[in-house]
Amino acid sequence: MKKCTLLLLCAVACHTALAQNTKPRISAPNRVVVVTTADSTAFRLTPTDTLQFRPFGQPFEYEPCIFVDPSKSLQTFVGIGAALTDASAETFAKLPADKQEAFMQAYFDPNTGIGYSLARTNIHSCDFSSGSYTYVEEGDKDLKTFSVAHDEQFRIPFIKKAIEAAGGKLPLFASPWSPPAWMKDNNNMLQGGKLLPAFYQSWANYFVRFIKAYEKQGIPVWGLTTQNEPMAKQTWESCMYTAEEERDFIKNYLGPTLHRHGLKNKKLIAWDHNRDLVYQRAATILSDPAAAKYVWGVGFHWYESWTGAPTPENLKRVMEAFPKTNLLLTEACNYPFSWETIDQWHWGENYGTSMISDFNNGAVAWTDWNILLDETGGPNHVKNFCFAPVHADTRKGSLHYMNSYYYIGHFSKYIRPGAKRIICSSNRAQLQTTGFRNPDGTIAVVVMNAGKTKVNYKVYVGGQAVEVVSLPHSIATLLLN
Repeated sequence: MKKCTLLLLCAVACHTALAQNTKPRISAPNRVVVVTTADSTAFRLTPTDTLQFRPFGQPFEYEPCIFVDPSKSLQTFVGIGAALTDASAETFAKLPADKQEAFMQAYFDPNTGIGYSLARTNIHSCDFSSGSYTYVEEGDKDLKTFSVAHDEQFRIPFIKKAIEAAGGKLPLFASPWSPPAWMKDNNNMLQGGKLLPAFYQSWANYFVRFIKAYEKQGIPVWGLTTQNEPMAKQTWESCMYTAEEERDFIKNYLGPTLHRHGLKNKKLIAWDHNRDLVYQRAATILSDPAAAKYVWGVGFHWYESWTGAPTPENLKRVMEAFPKTNLLLTEACNYPFSWETIDQWHWGENYGTSMISDFNNGAVAWTDWNILLDETGGPNHVKNFCFAPVHADTRKGSLHYMNSYYYIGHFSKYIRPGAKRIICSSNRAQLQTTGFRNPDGTIAVVVMNAGKTKVNYKVYVGGQAVEVVSLPHSIATLLLN
């Protein structure tokens, strides 16, 4: 009897120890390093303070506070990056060698730069190309003439340099803006139109050819989107799909074709358009098991905010209905371009507000639009000129860093792939916040103040806190050790 009791006690003790070991204990931090970017200062991703945590009691309601709970883990972070377009590649090629090297380090080095860990590119031409082009000759339904030789001049070398600068690994997803004109009902790559049913299979095969051609060039393709902005008739390359049409193209053609050719590991991303219609599109596709089994995530853009109707909580609705899907922002930029307004502070704040909101509403990744543009906001073959976080003046061979570069860096530099979002709660609307626990255990909390006034606030972790100063029109990353 005593032997049985002893064995039972040992088993209970072992089970308890195992249970405790499977849930990591989060120890209270002892200090925080504050990194700041602020208007009307020289602070640009600048370490500005090191503070010690100490015990504080119950906060009063008049005290501005950020409450951080690292014990609550949410979505897993995939990465932050930008689009490596024709326009970016052509602009990069015009820079002197020392500026090219500085550019690559500024974006992709996690120590001296902001550590981009994700990228996007276009499948043949988009608006940010010097002209329209495809990879096949007119009417080649069987894709016998398929070739990415066009991209070998600028884009492929540019992407290879980015991969190298990122340490040899840079997940890349690809998006088409339009099928070839002869595959569409308007016989035009521009101005919307629809993919003709007779070419559904040819177009699905085109994706496979692109992936394999790029991978033959030494550029791994991590994922793809079905169609850039499928509900926008644009003056540039564009193609329209209703939710049902996209669902059926994925279910009957693109998904099966990828699987048939050994590409089922590629991350297929649906929608790739604004947040305003994201729930309707996601529900239509993900409610159909035959389509949903091929879909890794739902991509979205931020441009509905520019019409005065931002709808960030639509992302939360998707997560509530389809908690296993992955949400990621696949495109965002400020526009229209003007060199005279390039240093206005609100450009960076647009990024900070969106990134905090998108991550808090479930996004796992965030991809800016063009990583680099020239002094005109291009090149762009339809004069759709936009801002990029970094602009090259190709006349002078110089680089200009917008404040948006630094705002993005407050996330991309300190939140690394594999991080888990944690609870960060603010009791003041002026202090927007989100936070992640990195795989190495470090915690990065981002706090943005878009207001005109300084705010003194406390950051609480459990019963301990530090007192922090948030400057007007600033963003800070708090690194909790």
